[in-house]
Amino acid sequence: MRTGASAIIIGNEVLTAKVTEANGSHLISRLRERGVLLHSVHFVLDDVDAIVEALQLARRKAKWVFTSGGIGPTHDDVTVRAVALALGRPVVRLPEMEALVKLQYGEGATAEAMRLADAPEGAELLYQAGARYPVLACEDVYLLPGVPQLFKHQLETVLARLPVTAVNIQVLYLSASEAEIARVLDQVALAMPDVAIGSYPNFDPEQDYRVKLTIEHASAAPVAEAVQRLEAVLPKGCLLRRE
Repeated sequence: MRTGASAIIIGNEVLTAKVTEANGSHLISRLRERGVLLHSVHFVLDDVDAIVEALQLARRKAKWVFTSGGIGPTHDDVTVRAVALALGRPVVRLPEMEALVKLQYGEGATAEAMRLADAPEGAELLYQAGARYPVLACEDVYLLPGVPQLFKHQLETVLARLPVTAVNIQVLYLSASEAEIARVLDQVALAMPDVAIGSYPNFDPEQDYRVKLTIEHASAAPVAEAVQRLEAVLPKGCLLRRE
């Protein structure tokens, strides 16, 4: 069963450092805040085949996929076509979107401007206050703009439709090195495979710890049990504090 989310950040400008990419990190933060599991973030060029490949890969695990970029009216905006191809759908022109484009540009809207009205057949339009255009959604794939201000605004419309899951987490700061605690981490991780235990070494001499451990689960009880197990087997005196 597919769960959680994946993201595809699309744009030559991102992969050639013409712009500083911001949407990926923002999406990661917002999904984390809502307890949505994020499987992967893919960065690809404005290339149909690359987008199709990334989308098909993302959908093997992820229930929801977010794309960023490539939905404008210019020659390099190929995301709609790529998503339609990956989902086995034709590209059609939506009357509702045509009306919105004409409202913005007037009856003299160019043929190129009207590309904004194209969508995979069967796409759903998610409207939100304060946005010129709705979000295009098709089979739990959400096509969001690459402009960060627009991306952030439309992302909230999508997130409102997703469930919120609690994340229970404990953080342990240790004076021991990873090499000194690796064996006991193995023991607890093997005994409690459903609890996510992360180990992060610190090399900043101004910090008072050498390793930060994170222990997390959707429920509080497994986190408490894992912390208790760790405290019982960690090297004596290495636990500096808990958060």
